[in-house]
Amino acid sequence: MARVLIVPCGCRGQALARELRAAGHAVRGTTRGAHVAEIAETGAEPYVGDPDRIATLMDALHGVTIVCWLTGTIDVDTGRLRMLLEKLVDTGVRGFVHEGPGEEIARTAAETWQIPLEVLSADRQGEAWVAEAVAAVDRLLS
Repeated sequence: MARVLIVPCGCRGQALARELRAAGHAVRGTTRGAHVAEIAETGAEPYVGDPDRIATLMDALHGVTIVCWLTGTIDVDTGRLRMLLEKLVDTGVRGFVHEGPGEEIARTAAETWQIPLEVLSADRQGEAWVAEAVAAVDRLLS
């Protein structure tokens, strides 16, 4: 099984973490600090890091195969996304799940650096969204 990093691991990320853990994956979920206990309750490893400060996420990438960037409606500087994707080239990460602002940046990076990419639909909610996200991770792992 693989280790998956979920950035950030809020409500939707925690639902995804539960499903990925149930499937046998190791999961690491990021929080700026407020949701450590909730992430731990999902069976995921909490990691304090901020998507607006990419340097705080670099140690979280250790041993990670798939990154799920689930910023949705969170106002994160898309330049930070570009910076993270560029840095992934020098890691063991082999796939990227994207949801939120910066889809074109993710697509360009995937093409430029041959990073397999899955883009989630922002329209899905609840169980349908979780199923889509799990399927995206599975496709990247196959």
